Amino acid sequence: MFEWMVWTTPVAVFFTCIGLMLVGMTVWEFKSPTVMRKGWLPIETTRGDRLFIGLLAAAYVNLVFIGLAGKFQEWMSLEVEPSIWISFVLSMGLLALVMRKG
Repeated sequence: MFEWMVWTTPVAVFFTCIGLMLVGMTVWEFKSPTVMRKGWLPIETTRGDRLFIGLLAAAYVNLVFIGLAGKFQEWMSLEVEPSIWISFVLSMGLLALVMRKG
């Protein structure tokens, strides 16, 4: 069924984290309904809005990293491309920042 996608460990961890976040946010919403608030994002947002914005940003960080990995290898004179775990950590950090301060 999933033969069309390359399920490497980082990809599986990334999608597992997204699934766990969605389940966690659903439980959190039932226990404590969200309120609109204004952070550093230019709009008032709920937790769900910030999660959506953060997930989009995380996906873009990963895509940009994958697209530039060969260039990073060339620019930094590395023997192999940098690990995808770097973009995973950066994207989850960005997601956490948007959830907390956005």
